[in-house]
Amino acid sequence: MKAFDRENSVWSRFSEEERLEMEAYSKKYRHFLDTARTERLAAAEIISQAEAQGFRPLESYTGLKAGDKVYWNQKGKSVILAVIGTDPIETGMKIVGSHIDCPRLDVKAMPVVEKDGIVYLKTHYYGGLLKYQWVCLPLSLIGVVYTADGRRVDISIGEDADDPVLFINDLLPHLGRKQAEKKLSEAIEGEMLMPLVGTNSEEEKTKPAILQLLKEKYNIEEEDFASAELEIIPAVKSRDVGLDRSMIMSHGHDDRVCSYGNLAAILTAKPGVKTQMALFADKEEIGSVGNTGVNSSYFLDFTAELLALQGHTEEIWLRRALRHSEVLSADVCAAYDPVFADAYEENNAAKLGYGICLCKYTGARGKSGSNDANAEFLSKVRQIFNTANVPWQTGELGKVDQGGGGTIAYIMADWGCDVVDCGVAMHSMHAPLEIVAKADAYSGYLAYKAFFESV
Repeated sequence: MKAFDRENSVWSRFSEEERLEMEAYSKKYRHFLDTARTERLAAAEIISQAEAQGFRPLESYTGLKAGDKVYWNQKGKSVILAVIGTDPIETGMKIVGSHIDCPRLDVKAMPVVEKDGIVYLKTHYYGGLLKYQWVCLPLSLIGVVYTADGRRVDISIGEDADDPVLFINDLLPHLGRKQAEKKLSEAIEGEMLMPLVGTNSEEEKTKPAILQLLKEKYNIEEEDFASAELEIIPAVKSRDVGLDRSMIMSHGHDDRVCSYGNLAAILTAKPGVKTQMALFADKEEIGSVGNTGVNSSYFLDFTAELLALQGHTEEIWLRRALRHSEVLSADVCAAYDPVFADAYEENNAAKLGYGICLCKYTGARGKSGSNDANAEFLSKVRQIFNTANVPWQTGELGKVDQGGGGTIAYIMADWGCDVVDCGVAMHSMHAPLEIVAKADAYSGYLAYKAFFESV
């Protein structure tokens, strides 16, 4: 099979056996999507699968040897998995970095409001989304609330078939003439993204009745919303798309399609000469900030702890390990969509169903905010994929002056690592429901596994 081929899709290049393996992988990925619905749920699922394969928390180790499997749980919202190699860690690691947060709506600290007998939740959108896409959808409410006495309450409404769902209204077209005259970005404003919560009450006001329902079901008070993390996402599970079932629709492909490939790869890769590390980060969609984002110190702390378990406690050993490390920044790329051809430069755009995408640079316009991988490292990654028969392609995020975006690549490059963006191309990125090709999702897994196993 030709690994790099812009004329023939992955499906046409795969044997019947490979197609069956792809389909089996896709079913497991869909289960992950339907389980790992938020970054907290994703972190818990990743740790559960890792522990089933013999990974143990860092604090359980007093020393390290080749083949040891270690994990770090960062605040329940980011995870790092490591398989120790035969070479010392300071000689460099093989790192695949993905993220498990997704665009969504977050519930505000004082969210419950009543307007003319209708109760709503106030929200603040998270990440770069198009607000008009979030109206008239069934929505789930998922997250945690910590009460005044420190008790944790897990919330999940809208996920089960018998659950009620939330819903954000839009204006009917009969009355929408003025709305239709606005730009798409202004037709629905952020403060209008208020899901309906209820209308029924025997009292004059409805809000107290809704708060009483929350009290009865979850034993939480209105004040408890001040110490909560509640997310609103589409109440729609993953589905196959197309009469040929070649695609998957779901919320959160960005970036769980790469995160699941990363997880599956490190769980199945043969332990190598180099230490293998899989990063599952939070907060990428808002700039990798906070103590669960990659701009925090936890990845460096974890690496330093591993080095300490091998007898190296000085900072210079950490710097050496990072300087000699190689990284695939596993984040999605835009796939060419002929319906919106004007936004792309077709010759340099990735295509749906043509394999994992190597993206030399991201950023905006003049590559601002980009890592811009060096040619030497790109050459090495090409050789790894070609040798392992991994279907791959190249791509970039639209026309030069069209827009742009960023990943965690530049942050890890700041540490001295060799880094290139390498992710799954997709349609409808950052929409409530997104599209990936099964062939690309599976190619991502093959790519990360081959990278982990390379020297």
